[in-house]
Amino acid sequence: MPVEDIEGIRRILNRYKTIAMVGLSANWYRPSHFAAKYMLDHGYRVIPVNPAYEEVLGQRCYPSLRDIPEPVDIVDVFRRPEDVPPIVEDAIAIGAKVLWLQIGVINHEAAARAEAAGLEVVMDRCVKIEYARLFGGLNFVGVNTKVISSKRPRLQVY
Repeated sequence: MPVEDIEGIRRILNRYKTIAMVGLSANWYRPSHFAAKYMLDHGYRVIPVNPAYEEVLGQRCYPSLRDIPEPVDIVDVFRRPEDVPPIVEDAIAIGAKVLWLQIGVINHEAAARAEAAGLEVVMDRCVKIEYARLFGGLNFVGVNTKVISSKRPRLQVY
């Protein structure tokens, strides 16, 4: 069963700090690029995985998960759902702890395979959005600008 509760996602993001982003794009306007930059800026080690590039965001890019020479905690997938099964096999082979499937990437069979191999699975969620939601930082387009608050305003004496 994929991790869907706030406590589980918070635990994953607190515990694991090395993220291999499969399908990370060097194009600044792509969601994967934005998410990687955000996570780098918030203290995570991001390892790009894309055979099209040698470097993304100043980080060496690897053609596949199996080519990464260091331990990986989270495998964050920015690929089509049908591309996920071989990525899961690679994630298992390298000893990853978490398979994170981005928004719109839903593959229940691949998730079940990952869980059967001992990986935690987060599916159909964005690592950047979840981090910002749980640890502060949702300040885009009026969110967390203190314009809207649950606190009662102090009464003004005229």
